[in-house]
Amino acid sequence: MPPSILLADEPTGALDSKTSVEVMELLTQLNREEKVTIIVVTHESGVANCTDKIIHIKDGIIGETTINTEHHASVFGSDTIMK
Repeated sequence: MPPSILLADEPTGALDSKTSVEVMELLTQLNREEKVTIIVVTHESGVANCTDKIIHIKDGIIGETTINTEHHASVFGSDTIMK
């Protein structure tokens, strides 16, 4: 039985671009198919864009919360450069 919540702190931070995309696809699949809530902490806007909700935290204070339904950007730009 999968956990109900998975915490991922910078899950793509030290990975090459191909592996980073694979990790985010696996996390998305786990969320969609197994209904696991996944909390991703990241500084990368491309990684954040893979999520359904973005919560901005600055100096320990929750700021803007955005429902992210359109996912305009991918994890990497057209030349596989992190956004």
